[in-house]
Amino acid sequence: MADRPNIILIMTDQQRYDSIAALGFPYATTPNLDALVEKGVTFTDCHITAPSCVPSRASLFTGYYPHTTGVLSNSQSWQHTWVESLRDAGYRCVNVGKMHTMPYNSDSGFHERYVVENKDRYLEGRWYFDEWDKALAANGLVKQQRELYRKRDDYKERLGAFDWELPEELHSDAFVGNMAKWWVNTYPQTEPLFLQVGFPGPHPPYDPPARYSEPYLKRDDLPLPKPSKQELEELPSALKEKRAHDVEVDHDSVVWSLDPAPEQTQRLWSHYLGNVTLIDEKIGELLGALKERGYLEDAIVIFTSDHGECLGDHGLIQKWSMYDVVTRVPTIIWSTSGRFEGGREVNGLCQLFDLGPTILEYAGIKPPAAFEARSLKPALEGGDWTPRAHVFCEQAGDVTLTGTEFITGVRNDKWNLVHFKGSEEGQLFDLKNDPKEVHNLWNDPAYLDKRRELLDVLRDWLIESNFRTRDVMVGAR
Repeated sequence: MADRPNIILIMTDQQRYDSIAALGFPYATTPNLDALVEKGVTFTDCHITAPSCVPSRASLFTGYYPHTTGVLSNSQSWQHTWVESLRDAGYRCVNVGKMHTMPYNSDSGFHERYVVENKDRYLEGRWYFDEWDKALAANGLVKQQRELYRKRDDYKERLGAFDWELPEELHSDAFVGNMAKWWVNTYPQTEPLFLQVGFPGPHPPYDPPARYSEPYLKRDDLPLPKPSKQELEELPSALKEKRAHDVEVDHDSVVWSLDPAPEQTQRLWSHYLGNVTLIDEKIGELLGALKERGYLEDAIVIFTSDHGECLGDHGLIQKWSMYDVVTRVPTIIWSTSGRFEGGREVNGLCQLFDLGPTILEYAGIKPPAAFEARSLKPALEGGDWTPRAHVFCEQAGDVTLTGTEFITGVRNDKWNLVHFKGSEEGQLFDLKNDPKEVHNLWNDPAYLDKRRELLDVLRDWLIESNFRTRDVMVGAR
């Protein structure tokens, strides 16, 4: 085996753990991801560090928690990454699709970037033309987007679920998959290769071509969410405000409903899962091209997502909360040359940004000692690996999280606690007896000691983090 394998990092945006058949969701049609699960190692309890795109990705690609990077909500600037170390070590570093850096076209350590960003970019004056915009314009087409969807009579009833009506190859996820495959087939072979492919979906608008969503629309067995009146009444005020806000303001072409009809929820899930199936198809094509060109003779292939999605669970849409459906993401790692045994699960707690030092170590690069991320290489190779005792998540108030300035979460294998800055409200869930996180025990006198214990864990984590990264933060000024 070569000292340095090719490393392929495939990321989706806003994909739930339970959207892949092989990960326990048999309703999904995901044959290529199922094959990756069969051949690779699945981390079944991998959690993000931030429940929105930009802070999650800034954390992943730097190795630090959001409060250390200073990137705590969407639209904040960041650009430097550990990819720079791969480039300096001789890797050819290529990005196709979404990275969500700010500015969007910073090199961020890549030799080449072919950027495709949000499907419905209509926010805060961030206007630019990415590769997808150019392709649509070259074909004389205008992207399906919010200002056009708003003209539809049924806009508010769709909950962000629309059929892609332009040529299929110009759908954002088809376009990214095809461009990545084109690069692999066209560029003179170069090794070692670090290829990051960022699919924009299944982030809303939930908009696959109809042939992908129709099979799901016909199913009568999808486990659609039906939150109880009691659960909705017991939501913290900040999440109640989020529910109301999402009805009034159409982020990402989604106009939410406080009480969606069953057919609306069916359509929402069908379009979301249809988008997952489209992405799965493109991943299969990309892996086929990589194999044909010899890149998979010795490679580490990683599949994951930046966060999950509520899809109506808990009465909420999208992310910006700290339920399991948002914080736990599919994370699959496959060695094509037997560097570690595949076809198995690792069940201990880890965090998405742990992929950073893992990638660096397989590239023969020692991760910085100050990294807050921890390598998963020992877990992959059956070595001395201790799962995290707790995982942490944080998010500043954002465009759709207007009812609080800051939320922080701490989770272990038995409990999940969420703290809302400046509020006496919070969330506490017993994950063993209430895995769906429906019954909030925050105010239950019987669990005050557990609440205090986890709040102490949060406090100590923040102190330790600030102390450990003090030189990093000083150097960033």
